[in-house]
Amino acid sequence: MSFLINMISGALVLVGLTFFLAAAVGVIRFPDFYTRMHAAGKGDTLSTILILLGIAVFTAGNFSVDNLLIAVKIMAIAVFIMLTSPTSTHALMQAGYDDGIKPFEKEKEDEIETEEKPTA
Repeated sequence: MSFLINMISGALVLVGLTFFLAAAVGVIRFPDFYTRMHAAGKGDTLSTILILLGIAVFTAGNFSVDNLLIAVKIMAIAVFIMLTSPTSTHALMQAGYDDGIKPFEKEKEDEIETEEKPTA
């Protein structure tokens, strides 16, 4: 049973680290402030919850009252992060909007095609 719990907790931590890496790549690759904040907010929240869930499963696997209480505290931290991280991301995006940061707009293909055609 201990092997199964170790595998589950290890898999949760690895999936969480994968999402964290994807969020870091999104912050580097996305074109503007808003999409970068979206990647950071979503990736950070999901990866942190998965990592904490993996640690809670590992801690609760060695069943005792002390370890169960530690797992409950870890899950309370995960719930707190789940509630506060999207809120702080929204507040930062709203502050950027209020400061006048413009969202990225892709050039429309119709406008490019009409500019290239001669009017003769």
